Amino acid sequence: MANLLFDESASNSDASKGYAWWFSGDTFEQAAANERRPLKRSLSYRINSHPGRLTILYFLLLIALSTSLLLLPISTLPGEKTEFSTAFFTAVSALSTCGISIVNTTTHWTLFGQAVLIFSVQLGGLGVMTFASLIALAVNHHLKATQRLLTANELGTNKLSEIRGVLTVVLTTTFVIELITFIALFPGLFHVNKGNISGTLWESLFFAVMSYNNAGFTPDGAGLYVDNWAVGMPIMLSAFCGTLGFPVILNIYRTSRRHQSPKRWSLHTKITLLTTFAIVLVSLVWFLTVEWDNPALFKYADVETRMRRAMVAAVMPRSSGFDLSWVPQVSEATKVFMSVVMFIGGGSTSTAGGIRVTTFAVILLVCRAAFTGHSDVTAFKRRIHTHVIMTAVSITTACFALVLTASIALMLITDAAFSHAVFDACSAFGLGGYSVGVADVNDAPALYILAATMLVGRMGPMTLAYAVSRPRQTEVVRYPTDQIVVG
Repeated sequence: MANLLFDESASNSDASKGYAWWFSGDTFEQAAANERRPLKRSLSYRINSHPGRLTILYFLLLIALSTSLLLLPISTLPGEKTEFSTAFFTAVSALSTCGISIVNTTTHWTLFGQAVLIFSVQLGGLGVMTFASLIALAVNHHLKATQRLLTANELGTNKLSEIRGVLTVVLTTTFVIELITFIALFPGLFHVNKGNISGTLWESLFFAVMSYNNAGFTPDGAGLYVDNWAVGMPIMLSAFCGTLGFPVILNIYRTSRRHQSPKRWSLHTKITLLTTFAIVLVSLVWFLTVEWDNPALFKYADVETRMRRAMVAAVMPRSSGFDLSWVPQVSEATKVFMSVVMFIGGGSTSTAGGIRVTTFAVILLVCRAAFTGHSDVTAFKRRIHTHVIMTAVSITTACFALVLTASIALMLITDAAFSHAVFDACSAFGLGGYSVGVADVNDAPALYILAATMLVGRMGPMTLAYAVSRPRQTEVVRYPTDQIVVG
């Protein structure tokens, strides 16, 4: 996909008949000629010709920067010591927006160290290549073709000409939601902190960034009080918005701006919202039935409080990872259920991880078509492209193999039970942020396994596939504009 040539000029718009990706030998004639020349390629060309490799390079550079900053003495409070494995794991957890923490954020990191976490989570949430493209826009006032293709894949848009506008919407949406969350959190945290303005401002900023980007780091001085709805509700709503994905937010924004009804939403938006609400509803029913008498989660509260806590438990485990106190004390069946939910994850190109809800929906639709004897896979009276189906099946298979391998490795290294190893592996891959304590600060090999799983969960298997694949010859690719973004 890295070497595709596209033409979106006005002269080609009529011939495309609604297809956004369209090959043309006239668009980048020199680039096509270079592809045919059997010349030795420089290292720079080899990296830029594979968008997957470029993504990995940017990600590794940010990990190196964040790890170095966390290792500085200014990042750690007096009396605390930060090992390389701790700094590396924390940096990966922040940049991947996973949020699993192996040290206490308040008692281990200084304000500078916490600022590094905020910086890392923000970059991870926006997307590594999104940030790289913004730099290119600022410096060069244009995007190179390679960066535009990679950013299109990162943001889920299907037109190269849309990327500049999509970047603007992404940044605007991100900072507006975080600002609204910051303002909504201030009164509740001000009450929790008993009038401490400076502490409230910092914790409001911290939670605003962490919640929308679905990272479970918390300034433990305040904590996430589920009983305090003034704190829990803004965080939960912000985290839910973060799991929808930029294509969904962009589509809803555009249709609402045009005063169009939800019937005009794209197929991707409809499937994402339907599957997301279905998973949340199933999770809510699960926690209310299976864990109704669990004192760690409900503490024998009244029905109204149980409903609030069950709603938080239904939304947060998908990707957020806030309020970890009750997780190790749930039943084994609930741990397995939460593992499945985290494996599915959130929306495509969102701050969440996992195989994504659209991938899961496509797998269910394929099963429905097979069981009912239909040759076409359809949703909302629209046929799903064969390429989308193949991608969904490939992603699910590869990710299942990854989680299973990571789980077995954790069992061999830590002697953890299978359910616990699967839980932490799914949490790392799905960027859930929860942990049952399989790996700790003194278990470096297990930390590295989980960190590698987080990296794959954040970048996605398709990025890694593009990185290791050989360059293909230029080909014609025609995808309908109203299709599903998977992976």
